[in-house]
Amino acid sequence: MSHTYTIKVYDRARGIKHTLQVPDDLYILHSAEKQGVELPFSCRNGACTTCAVRVRSGEIDQPEAMGLSPHLQQKGYALLCVSYARSDLEVETQDEDEVYELQFGRYFGKGKVRTGLPLDED
Repeated sequence: MSHTYTIKVYDRARGIKHTLQVPDDLYILHSAEKQGVELPFSCRNGACTTCAVRVRSGEIDQPEAMGLSPHLQQKGYALLCVSYARSDLEVETQDEDEVYELQFGRYFGKGKVRTGLPLDED
């Protein structure tokens, strides 16, 4: 038996708040789209950070969120394209670059990646 939760989404980029009724057996992004609400997304399979949100309150289940490290998930980040509501929720969209930096910044923070190969000179 499916349960429906109230999800409040604050879209930071647009300065808009949405209130949705989301069943617990549908991805939150898909449910939002069915209700005519446009939220940021790209890959739809949990591999990027375009649809990332910060959970302000409530419980979310995202077993397929490959694009977020367990560390960021524990800090309250979620990917709406592969997230199920497990309670009423309040979430806030994030800047994709900010989340990417949180996730991968420690790997790329030292400048350009060096291949060890000499550069071609014209």
